Amino acid sequence: MLTATVLVLFMTIPGLALFYGGMVRSKNILSVLMQCFAITGLMTVLWTVYGYSLAFDTTGMEAGVTNFSSFVGGFDKVMLSGLTLDALTGTIPESVFVTFQMTFAIITPALIVGAFAERMKFSAMMIFMVLWFTVCYAPMVHMVWSGDGALMWDWGVLDFAGGTVVHINAGIAGLVAALLLGKRKGYGTVSMAPHNLGLTMIGAAILWVGWFGFNAGSAVAAGSSAGMAMLVTQICTGTAALAWMFAEWISHGKPSLLGIVSGAVAGLVGITPAAGTVGPAGALIIGVAAGVLCFLASTKLKRTLGYDDSLDVFGVHCVGGIVGAILTGIFAFPSMGGVWEPAEGATIASQLWVQTKGVLFTLVYTTVATAIILKIVDALVGLRVSQEQEEEGLDLSLHDERGYNLQ
Repeated sequence: MLTATVLVLFMTIPGLALFYGGMVRSKNILSVLMQCFAITGLMTVLWTVYGYSLAFDTTGMEAGVTNFSSFVGGFDKVMLSGLTLDALTGTIPESVFVTFQMTFAIITPALIVGAFAERMKFSAMMIFMVLWFTVCYAPMVHMVWSGDGALMWDWGVLDFAGGTVVHINAGIAGLVAALLLGKRKGYGTVSMAPHNLGLTMIGAAILWVGWFGFNAGSAVAAGSSAGMAMLVTQICTGTAALAWMFAEWISHGKPSLLGIVSGAVAGLVGITPAAGTVGPAGALIIGVAAGVLCFLASTKLKRTLGYDDSLDVFGVHCVGGIVGAILTGIFAFPSMGGVWEPAEGATIASQLWVQTKGVLFTLVYTTVATAIILKIVDALVGLRVSQEQEEEGLDLSLHDERGYNLQ
């Protein structure tokens, strides 16, 4: 669990930072790296002060009873109150569990950065992240993972490592942010090609390696469940990378590096909710579905609807999360090669409805909450940099430094 925790932190800094940093224009690389690094610090503090309590305080919860405590935790664990050397979560020290979950709280808001890259004020980003973490992330963790009496836990939603909590949650928030901020200046007419795909490939590779901490670590034990989660993560990711590559090859005539690494991330996202319950065959099918559907969402759907989701947060994370969450309802069953032990009377149809209900709830709740938060931040400090600052690039205009000082 110590190793898994380190791997998940490694996914944000440097993994996600490099993955996103290579995809923006050279005048904005530092702004993206800065946002990822600042979020890492910010979420560490918020998780310690009250986030862990809102997510995992189980006071007032009762199996089968829906009350306020089903939606969000209380304040009994504020400042990690009650955390001792001997405290356990399952079979591991609670201190390790707190840190492991903290790394999830770090990467989830950082994912949203890719949707509004190159145009949001740094001050607005910081305020937005505080509010979004408080209103969207911590309650979603509580509803899905905090045990008997939690809303989606009681529904029976299968989400092993964060399909709803992390990817649909961040992905739909990214789309809302992209829509409310509007398109980048010159979007559709000016070239906005990635400035350094080498960095993006390195970042994607770090995400792939780190994701074993994300998925296998979510077993919270070094056992057979973690082993199967590791295997299906690798199978799904490799499959999705090829599926996106071939879809792009057929559609555009040439396979690209950006395409294959995006496909890998789509596969990682798709297997996340399913990692503890599906078998190898299910992982292959989820990989094909995630690779192809995320490719279509990030290209054809985006072009058709005309929104500027800078680095395809919605197309990869929200769509991939939905694909994985829904297909978990099919491939978790032993009859479909899964390793889940369904409750008596559970059928594929009934579990599909449970999974769909979890997806729809997450989409609606986070869409509405994110829109309100962005409106509040806009009223407080304004969301967008000026046209002059955007033209100059956020590195110089907001942080007074350049990514590349060519002598």
